[in-house]
Amino acid sequence: MSAFHREKVLSVRHWTDTLFSFTATRNSGFRFLNGQFAMIGLEVDGRPLLRAYSMASANHEESLEFFSIKVADGPLTSRLQQIKEGDTILVGRKATGTLITDNLIPGKRLLLLSTGTGLAPFASLIKDPEVYERFETIVLVHGCRQVSELAYGEQLVARLTEDELFGELLRDKLVYYPTVTREPFRNRGRITDLISSSQLFDDVGLPPLDIETDRIMMCGSPGMLEELRDMLNARGFEEGNHSEPGHFVIEKAFVER
Repeated sequence: MSAFHREKVLSVRHWTDTLFSFTATRNSGFRFLNGQFAMIGLEVDGRPLLRAYSMASANHEESLEFFSIKVADGPLTSRLQQIKEGDTILVGRKATGTLITDNLIPGKRLLLLSTGTGLAPFASLIKDPEVYERFETIVLVHGCRQVSELAYGEQLVARLTEDELFGELLRDKLVYYPTVTREPFRNRGRITDLISSSQLFDDVGLPPLDIETDRIMMCGSPGMLEELRDMLNARGFEEGNHSEPGHFVIEKAFVER
């Protein structure tokens, strides 16, 4: 198990029948950039059972936090959703991922587009002071099917708004836009439709998508990522990566999972 840190579960919270989050200790040697992911999991029958999870905690925080879906027959999540305070999880020693600001060319507005647990890397990024230095406005969009699935993000933003350090930054620069597709709510619709119609920007009183000023990060369902990539490519936006920064970046680690 030398490739992994053994960490103790500090807390577990079940948000809905399908979503939960948990915190764990953090080895002092574990380093990551906000927006990255690591392989985490459990030891089962003497062997590691793992999958990629974005850190929802920021790299300046002492503990680790993860936001997960519950899959009844999922090899790992069927077990992981049963963890309790005091249990042990495995955390890979190396973090990686494309959702880092260095993979974007400079811009004025950063759009963080997520569905479901794809919110996790952005939970990390909106706690990063450097992001607020790089961009004049950060728009955090979280799309879910039901209103109850928004709770983790809503409470995160509410908590940060009241934070002594981040409160003022968030009030000045962060725009939070939750939206649902299957229930009545103040914001309704799929993220792709809300952007292409400019409804999202109209709702928050901001100008529509502009290649000159907008930089985009995306994490979520494969369908959303494919649609958004096609839409952005059609508008001349170019995808960035570690070797060549671009107008937008996608976290591919979760696309086929």
